Amino acid sequence: MAVTIKDVAKQAHTSIATVSKVLNGSYSISQETADRIQKAIQELDYRPNLRARNFSKQMTKTVVWVTSLEKNISFLNPHMFEIMCGLEKALFLKDYSLIIKSISVQDAVGYIKEAYYAKIADGFVIHASVISPELDEMIEKEGIPHLVVGMPDFLNHFCWVDVDNRFAGELAAKFLLEQGYQTLAFLGGTQEDKISMHRLSGVMSVLKEHDLIVPKNHVQHGESEYENAYRMTEQVLESDEKPQAIICANNYIAYGCISALHDRNIEVPETIGIVAFDQHPFSGILKPKLTVVNIDVFDLGVQAGKYILQKIRKPNLHIQSYITCPEIIVRESTK
Repeated sequence: MAVTIKDVAKQAHTSIATVSKVLNGSYSISQETADRIQKAIQELDYRPNLRARNFSKQMTKTVVWVTSLEKNISFLNPHMFEIMCGLEKALFLKDYSLIIKSISVQDAVGYIKEAYYAKIADGFVIHASVISPELDEMIEKEGIPHLVVGMPDFLNHFCWVDVDNRFAGELAAKFLLEQGYQTLAFLGGTQEDKISMHRLSGVMSVLKEHDLIVPKNHVQHGESEYENAYRMTEQVLESDEKPQAIICANNYIAYGCISALHDRNIEVPETIGIVAFDQHPFSGILKPKLTVVNIDVFDLGVQAGKYILQKIRKPNLHIQSYITCPEIIVRESTK
């Protein structure tokens, strides 16, 4: 027969209420009594019914990671899983479980509202890919504990955290200038790709500070795919003034860029230097290995976990912040 909290109270010569307070971490119980109760728990091999405890507190000890998952997403967006792993680690350390929910932008509003009132979760960490003004309005009205990973691109009431991609762009440009590169080009994603555009904004702000003019052809936009990156590199190389270094908005673009340079027998870094962003997925295996502005997205997930737990405890807490500082990792693609 399973050991109950009543058995622990009897063994420790105290009340059930006192045992309950010790199990819940109350500081109102003397150390002597707490030690006696812990000894009884060990002797009886008592296992608290966490589900019952959470029910009595009206808590699920669960957080939902709401995002949009599709086939090959682990390859197309490896950061997604690094963030998720960091989030799970932070929650696990506080005895919280993580549920993953893949959903569309259109369905996110109804799901989050229903899941919250059905007590499926205490809070929601929401990827910026599934947010909308309608979701913002609903969460603000209902007071649902949440945290968005990624800065929203519209006026909002969301609590959110993000990496400062503009600062990452500044780091890339400053590093190249310090290494003696003066003529820079930028290969980015589409103009709808906010991360890429923020990185470009940082690059351009540094070049403006140094009164460096960027030829029109030296800034290219396209899908973050090998073929597009190859083509964008060709267009940059057609300029009368070829760049001394190229900044690639991500690893996929860097892959196509380096291939285009190799096919034209342009040596990297002897003729043109390359800087990209992020460690994964290609920076360590391309030839030459890429110098990158790296962002610890695992840490972004850890911080998101800590913030959502704070938000659950303090619903009025409002967070809109950049976290996780980028760093330069110097490899073979720059002098």
